Formats: sequence, C-alpha cells, structure tokens
Amino acid sequence: MSLFRVLIVERRVATVAMLVVLAIGVLAGRWQLSRADQKIILANQITAMADREQIDLNAKNWTLLETQFRPVRARGRFLVNEVIWLDNRPNPKPQAGQTQSGFYVLMPFLLDGQEKRIVWVNRGWAPRNNQDRLILPSIKTPEGSVMIEGIALSSPGKVLELGNQPNSERTPRIQQNLDLTYEASRFTYPQSPFIIRQNDPDTDDGLSRIWPVATTGVDRHYAYAFQWFSLGAAALAFWFTTGFMRYRNQGKSSS
Repeated sequence: MSLFRVLIVERRVATVAMLVVLAIGVLAGRWQLSRADQKIILANQITAMADREQIDLNAKNWTLLETQFRPVRARGRFLVNEVIWLDNRPNPKPQAGQTQSGFYVLMPFLLDGQEKRIVWVNRGWAPRNNQDRLILPSIKTPEGSVMIEGIALSSPGKVLELGNQPNSERTPRIQQNLDLTYEASRFTYPQSPFIIRQNDPDTDDGLSRIWPVATTGVDRHYAYAFQWFSLGAAALAFWFTTGFMRYRNQGKSSS
C-alpha cells in the first residue's frame, strides 16, 4: 500500500482539516507581517515629514494629501461642548509592569479668519475611572482664541468596534472611533479632512501628550506571526506523523 494512499486517500477528513488550519496559519501570519511593515513605513513617513516646513492651517483650505504627517499650527477656539471621548486607548507611557486604559480627548477647533472652518484636534490622553466609565477625568480647555501646534493625521487611530455607531445626542459622547464624515454632517461650518494630533508642551490641562511612536507593537506583530506560522507547521507535522505511523503499522500487519 502506497504512502500517498494512506496519507490522503484514506484520510480525507484529516487532510482537509490540516489544509484549513495550514491556510489559516499562513494567511494570518502574513497579515501580521504586513501590519508590521505598514507600521515601519508609517514611522519612516512621519520621520521624513517632521523636518519639513510647518503648515499654517489658517492660510487656506488644505487637503489631506498636502498636510498628512506634516507639522501644522492653527489659531482658533475649541468647541468644548462637542468633545468626544475615544475609549479603550492605552496609556502612552505606562508604569513598569502596569497597563491602564483611558481616553483620547477629541475636540473640534474652529479656525479664526474670514472663512470659518473646523478641524478636529486630538488633545491628548486621559485616564479612565475603572469603577465607572461615565465619570470622566477632569481636564482644562483654554478659552478664547489660542494657537496650537501638532501633526496632521488622517485619523486618531482605530480600535475594534462592535456595532457602536456615532451618536451626537449621547451625553457624554463616549465612543470607540471618530467618524469624520459623520461629524462633518453635524456642523454648518466646513470641516478639514484630517485631524491635528496636538503636541504642545505640558500646559497643566490634565492631558498626556506623550505619543507612542508609529513602530509601537512591531515586535508583537512578529511574535503573533511566528505563532500563526507555528500553528500551521504543527498541523502539517501532526497530519504527516499520524499518517506515516498508520502507514508503517499497516505495513507491519501485512507482512
């Protein structure tokens, strides 16, 4: 009896199961590697853009292509009543051996000038109350016209979201992600297609602006990729080993 027949023909279910697990392992591993590559590319882009001339957002109506990853400045005033608390954001600078979840504080910023325009600002990170998430941290917001500086980004980043839709009537507005398209429909003023990740020095406003570097988590993606590839390899090895033992036992019994 041939080894091929014992491995595949007589073990169709086991073969299909092995191929499924192997495919999942390879595809998931490759996806994790691609995520690591994306973070490395993003970090290189941010580094390359950081030394370019700072953009004055009050000068004209800028596009995302013109501003992404560029240092920017803007003068205007915060719309305090429209704040959004983006939940499940880890502490950018946790204590050794400790992790803490919190909020990114997103606030619309109405630019000064003849052509009024809104740009969303990620003002920083604030800790969450572990007993009651509706008890929000105390932060300070400057009144009147102020100048802010930061980096222009397409979004504040996304986390896994299960059926949570933006709702401007919820108070306080605690949600997982920022939907710029939805927010643009709520204001009479036009809205910029990017956000500012504010990087002004500490102003004692209750917010942390120690932003994680873009390559944060690359090692974790490599570790996950290794685990997925190992799962596929283990499935292949188990399938072959059990099949070969069956082939050898059949050979002994027939001799």
